[in-house]
Amino acid sequence: MNLSRRTVLLAAATAALTPALPGVAAAAARDLQPYASYWYPDSLPAGTPGTGITWRSLKTWSAASDADLAFNASSVPLAARFTPTPANTTARSGQARIQSLVSFGPTASNPSQGAATADYYALTHWSYVDELIFWGGSSGEGLVLAPNAPIVDAAHRHGVPVLGNIFLPPVAYGGQLQWTRDLVQKDAAGHYPLAAQLVAVAEAYGFDGWFVNPETSGGNAALATDMLGFLKELKALGTAKGQRVTWYDSMTVGGSVSWQGALNSQNQTFFQAADSMFIDFRWSQSTLASSGTLAQQLGRNRYELWAGVDVEASGTSKVVNWNAIVPTTTAHVTSIGFYRPEWTRNHLPASRTPGDFHASDDLFWTGATLDPSKPNTTASWRAPAVSVADRSTVTSVPFATVFNTGHGLKWYENGTATSGAAWNHLGLQDRLPSRRWVVRTTGQRPAVTFDFADAWRGGSSLLVDGAVDAPATLDLYSTRLPLGADTVVELTHRTDTGGVQVELAVATAEPGTAGGAPPYTYYPVSTGSGWTTSTVQLTGLSGEIRALGVRLTTTSGPVRWRLGGLAVRNAVETPAAPTGLRIADADGGSLRFAWDGAPGPVRHYELYRTLPDGTRRFLGGTCQSAFYVGGLVPEQGETAARFELRSVGELFTVSTASTTTHTW
Repeated sequence: MNLSRRTVLLAAATAALTPALPGVAAAAARDLQPYASYWYPDSLPAGTPGTGITWRSLKTWSAASDADLAFNASSVPLAARFTPTPANTTARSGQARIQSLVSFGPTASNPSQGAATADYYALTHWSYVDELIFWGGSSGEGLVLAPNAPIVDAAHRHGVPVLGNIFLPPVAYGGQLQWTRDLVQKDAAGHYPLAAQLVAVAEAYGFDGWFVNPETSGGNAALATDMLGFLKELKALGTAKGQRVTWYDSMTVGGSVSWQGALNSQNQTFFQAADSMFIDFRWSQSTLASSGTLAQQLGRNRYELWAGVDVEASGTSKVVNWNAIVPTTTAHVTSIGFYRPEWTRNHLPASRTPGDFHASDDLFWTGATLDPSKPNTTASWRAPAVSVADRSTVTSVPFATVFNTGHGLKWYENGTATSGAAWNHLGLQDRLPSRRWVVRTTGQRPAVTFDFADAWRGGSSLLVDGAVDAPATLDLYSTRLPLGADTVVELTHRTDTGGVQVELAVATAEPGTAGGAPPYTYYPVSTGSGWTTSTVQLTGLSGEIRALGVRLTTTSGPVRWRLGGLAVRNAVETPAAPTGLRIADADGGSLRFAWDGAPGPVRHYELYRTLPDGTRRFLGGTCQSAFYVGGLVPEQGETAARFELRSVGELFTVSTASTTTHTW
C-alpha cells in the first residue's frame, strides 16, 4: 500500500471537512452520522431505496467527492507477524490457516466508527486468522462493501489483512445479471474501469483487497471470459498497491453459477488469476484431497484454498469432517474458511453481556479446555487452537496494553470511569494475548477472563479468579522485544479479594519443544492497595524478550486479581498534540469534528467534553482525524459546549489538549 498516497488522500478528505457557517439553520434535521460505504457496480435498481439506504454507483466514486472518507479510512498499517513455538503438539505452523467471513453489521446504516452499545462482535482471536472478509451486501442496498475503519485498524494491529466484499447475489435473492455485466464492463482501450475503481477504493480506505463472489445465474462463456479478464486486471493493479484478491467458488468457465466444492477444471482459471479461493461448502474428503493436489500441480500452495465451514446457524455444534481439512496424523489438506463465526455472539440471548460473548468466543477458538496448551483433541468441535499455530505482532519497544477488547460498559481512565455509557469501537482494541488462556500450575486452575466490571483504562481488564492453591503462571504474550540497558516492564494491577504475591515472568528463549513452558525468569512485583503501577528492572537479562507472563502465589484466598496494564519501554514517551480541532458540521446535538493529526507516532485520539463543573466526560476515541458525536444537549445554564482532544501514545501517555467550543 502506498502510504504517502493515502496520507495525501486523507489530508484532502479532512481538509474538506470545513466548518459549517454559523447562524445557518437546516430546514430539517440532517443525518450527519457517517456510515460504512457500499455501492452498486454501476447501474442502480429501479424504484426508490428503502429508509436509511443510499444507492450509489461505484463507477462514479472518487476520493475527492467522498464526504465520509475521513471517517472511513483506516490509519493503522498492516503489522508484520511471527510464529512462536506452538502452544501444543497438535497445532501446525506453515500449514492450514483460517479465513473468516464476518458480517459485523447491516449493509446500510452501519456506523463508521463504532456505536453506543457494547453488544458487538468484538473479535479478539486474531492470532489464528489469516484473512478477514467484510461480509455483506444485498440487492436492495448495495453489492460492493468497504469495511469499517475500526475493523481494519484492529485487524492490522494484529497482522490480519481485511478484504472488502463484492457480492453478486443469486437471482432468488434479487440478483440481476446486469450488475455482473456492469462489474466486468470494458472501456474503449479494453481495460476494466471497475477494477481500477476497486483498487482506488481499497487504497484510499486503507484495506487490503477484495473478495469476489459472483452468484447471479444466467451467464455464458463470454461473460466468464470477461470476468476472468476483470479478475486478472484487478489482481495486477491490486498487487502493485499491496492488495490481494480472493475468488469464491461460484461461476464456472462456462459462465453458469455452479458451486463445485472443489478446485477443478471448471474454476481453476479463476483461482490462477486470484491469490486464493474459497471452496464452497459442498466439498468432500476426496474433493479436498484432489483440490490440494491440483493446486500444487498448478504451482500454487494448497493452503491458498479455503475449505468453507458454515457455522452461521449451529456454531460449535456444526458437524464437520475435520480430518478432510486438518487431519491429526498427516499434513493438513487445505486451509479453513469460516462462514459467519459471529455466531458466537448472535446465538446468545438478547440479554447477552460482553462477558457472555467472550466466553462463547473462547469456546469457539480455543475449545472446551479454555487452555490452548491442553487442547481437547477428541471433541467433535475441533477448535482452531488444536490445529493452527498462533501468531503475534509484538516485535518492537515501546509496547503496551490495557487489555481493551474494543467494547465496554463504561470507559475508564486511571481507574476512574469517565463515561458511564456503553460503547464499541474496534479501532481502540489493544494487541491482545494470542493464547487464551495458558495457565501452568500443579494445583487448581483459576478462571482467567476479560472483565468489564472495572478497568484501569479503556473498557476491560484481565481478571484472575479462583483458589490459586499452588503457584500459577499465566502466559500473556509471545514477543520479539529487543532488550536494552534501560528496558523495564510496568504492570498496573489490583487485588480485589484475598492475598497474592505477584511475579513478572520473562523468557529470553523459546520453549525447547512445542507445548513446552517458556524458560521464565521471575521478578517480584510490588503490591499495594487499589490500582498499583509497579516498575520492574530486568536485571541479568539480555537479547530479546520472547515471552511475558505473571506468576501468582496465594497468601490468603480465594483470590480475585486484576491486571489493568502491561508495558515494556526504554523511556517514557509522550505524543505530540493534535492541532486545529474544529466542528466541521453541526445539526443540533449532532457534531462532526475534524482536526490536524499530530506529528510523530500516535496510537489514537480521545475526545472529551469539559462540563461546567470542570469534570471531563469521555465522548469517544478513534484512530482517524475525524469523529462524529450525536445526541449532545446543553448542560444546565450552558451557552457553549467545550471540547478537548488529545493524542494517545503507544504507552497510553496523553498529549496536551487541542480545544474548541460549540455555541448552542
